[in-house]
Order: sequence, then structure tokens, then C-alpha cells
Amino acid sequence: QVRLVESGGGSVQAGGSLRLSCVVSVYTYSTYCMGWFRQAPGKEREGVATIDADDGTSYVDSVKGRFTISKDNAKNTLYLQMNSLKPEDTGMYYCAAARGSYCYGLHSPPHYGMDYWGTGTLVTISS
Repeated sequence: QVRLVESGGGSVQAGGSLRLSCVVSVYTYSTYCMGWFRQAPGKEREGVATIDADDGTSYVDSVKGRFTISKDNAKNTLYLQMNSLKPEDTGMYYCAAARGSYCYGLHSPPHYGMDYWGTGTLVTISS
């Protein structure tokens, strides 16, 4: 069973930064598509960023230039560096993994092509 555990959420003021981490318990982590997704209060879950097994990345327009997704295969860890945070970035952030090497579902709700999900870490941005 694949387990994903997120950390790094918190409360910061607008303009600040946070770095989210996600540890993935799977032997073949380096071959998986990985991604970050978020759900704001009262809204549906949406894609944020994905990273392919070969480190190709994709972002939704609202976070381009502010967020960076990366991974450390030696540590089985996925990251999301979030800079210039805005109140509209507030929400629960979820890490997810797909068995395929290439991500294709960043804009495809509700499952976004992902097979496994973490339980989330809360990010709150105040104005």
C-alpha cells in the first residue's frame, strides 16, 4: 500500500513563503508521477502542480512564477516551494501519486489521474 504524508503547512501573511513536503512510502517512487492539489473552503479540489518521473513539471496558471514543485528521489520526498503567497492560496494541500511515469491529469477533476492521496496539510494566508 502506498502511503503519502504531507507536512509544512501553516499560517503566514500575504507575501510570505512556505515549503510543503510529502514523504512517499513506495519502493518505486522515482517512477511515479507526483503532484500537489488543493481545496479551498467551500470549493472543489483543484490541481496546483505536477512532476513527471523524468522531472518534467506543469503548473496551473494561478501559481506559475510563484510555486516550484520538486522531488528528491533518494529521500522519497516531494516538495512544493510557495513564494509570494496570496490569501486565495489558502486551503488544504494534498500530495498525490500516480503509477504512471507521466502526469496528464493536472486539469482533469475529480481524480486528476492520481491513484494515491495523502490526508493533507493546511495552508492559511492572511491579508
